[in-house]
Amino acid sequence: MPKTNPAQFIQEVRQEAAKVTWPSRKETGVSTAMVFVMVIIAALFFLLVDQILQFGIRLVFGLGG
Repeated sequence: MPKTNPAQFIQEVRQEAAKVTWPSRKETGVSTAMVFVMVIIAALFFLLVDQILQFGIRLVFGLGG
């Protein structure tokens, strides 16, 4: 593996960073909102599944009140 000096490495890193397409502020906001919505949906789903399993276990073992 050929060795490169630090200056050449920094130059190559800057060239690669210049190729990156960064998202706009709007795209970032929409993506963030979508993540929050999906987290809430997942939390509600697991809450519902947990409640159903809890009810079933209490029913089977006669612990319901």
